Amino acid sequence: MAGIVRVAFVKAIGPNSKFLNVQNALPAALSQKCKISGKTMRGSVKVSKPKPWPYKEKGYGLLQAMFDKTSKRLDENSKIICVEGPIAAGKTQFAKELADELEMLHMQDANMDMIYINPYGYDMRKLDPQLPESTRSFDEKNFCANPNHPLVAQLQIRMYMLRYSRYIDALAHVLSTGQGVVIERSPFSDVVFAETLYKHGYISKGARSVYHDIRHNTISELMKPHLVIYLDNSVSAVKEKIKARNLPHEVNSKVFTDEFLKDMELNYKLNHLKEISVHAELLVYDWSNGGETEVVVEDIERIDFNQFEKDRHNKKMKDWRLPLEWDWCERRIKYGNDKHVLMNYFNIPRFDVPELLRDADSSKKFKDVWFSAPGMKYIYGYNEDMGDTGLLTKTKIDTRYGM
Repeated sequence: MAGIVRVAFVKAIGPNSKFLNVQNALPAALSQKCKISGKTMRGSVKVSKPKPWPYKEKGYGLLQAMFDKTSKRLDENSKIICVEGPIAAGKTQFAKELADELEMLHMQDANMDMIYINPYGYDMRKLDPQLPESTRSFDEKNFCANPNHPLVAQLQIRMYMLRYSRYIDALAHVLSTGQGVVIERSPFSDVVFAETLYKHGYISKGARSVYHDIRHNTISELMKPHLVIYLDNSVSAVKEKIKARNLPHEVNSKVFTDEFLKDMELNYKLNHLKEISVHAELLVYDWSNGGETEVVVEDIERIDFNQFEKDRHNKKMKDWRLPLEWDWCERRIKYGNDKHVLMNYFNIPRFDVPELLRDADSSKKFKDVWFSAPGMKYIYGYNEDMGDTGLLTKTKIDTRYGM
C-alpha cells in the first residue's frame, strides 16, 4: 500500500539507503519555514504572498531586479517536486491531487504535441505528405508502431529538449511567483529512456553519444528539484495498466515487453534515483495498486528541507542555498528572461551520426513547407492570416526545438 517502500527495491539499493531517511523525520510544524504544508494542515490559516510577477508577459531583467526582489516571494511551499515512475504508473492523477493539496502548479509530462500543435491549434503533422521523409513528423505513436525507425534518435533528443524547456518554465514560475510546482518527469530522469532505447537497439551508439554530449552541455544549468517522488510499479502491473487505459498505440505496440519495462525500471532505480537522491529528497511508494495522496502529503510534511543548510559541503539542496539576494535575482533572470540562451546550448556540432542529419535540399524543402502553414509566417500574435493585429515591425518565427 502507499507509503511502503518495496522490499525488492531496498535490497537492490541497500538497507542503509538515504532513500529512506525522510521516513524518520520529525513531525512537521506550520511555523517552520523549512517544511512544506498542505492546505488540510493549514486549515483556515491564509498564506500571504506578494502579487505574482507576470514574467511571461514582462520578462525579468536587471532593471526589474532592482525593484522587485526574489527571496521575499519564497516560502516553505516554494518548492519543485518531480513525480517519476514507469509508463502508465498513475503519475498524472497523483500529481494533480498532490498539486491541489499543496496549492502548487501542476505541469504534465512533455509530449510531441508541444512541437507539432502550433499556438493557433494547427497540427503540423498534416504537412507530412509534402515533406521529404527525413523531415516528417515522428512522435510517441510512431515510435510504438515502428521502434526501429531512423527518426527514433531524433525523437529522444527532442523529448529531452522539451522536458528541459518545460523545467526552465517551472523554475521561472517558482522564482517569479513563489508558488511551488509539481512536475511530471524532468530532464534529469530523461536519460532513463535514452539508455533503455540504446540497450534494446532502438538508437545507435553514435546517437547515444550525441545525446550525452547535449546532456552534459545543458543539465548543469538547471537547479535540481527539492523532492522526487517515485511511484513504483511491478512490470506486470505496468502491463495491466497499459491494457486498462487502452490507448491503441500502446496496447498494440511490441515495444513494451517484460525485458524493456524491466530495463527501464532498473535504469530508474539503480541510476537516476541513486544519483538524484544525492541532491534532492526522495520518496518511493509501491503504486502497483494505486495509493492515497494524503499519505504522501503527510510524509512530505515531515521533511526538513533545511536540515543541511549549515553544511556547505553537502550537495543536498545546494542549488537552493544561495547566499545573496542578487544570486536569487540572477537565477530569476536566467530562467525567466534568458531561456533562449539556455536553449542555444543544445547546438552541439556533431556531424558523424547519419540519422541526426539532413541534406541541404531536404532542409530547404522543410523550411519552405513548414513556414507556409497557417500561423507560422511570423511569431505568435503577428500573423494577420490568423486574425492577429500585431505591430508593424514583424519578426520571422524561429525554428522550434531543433525542427
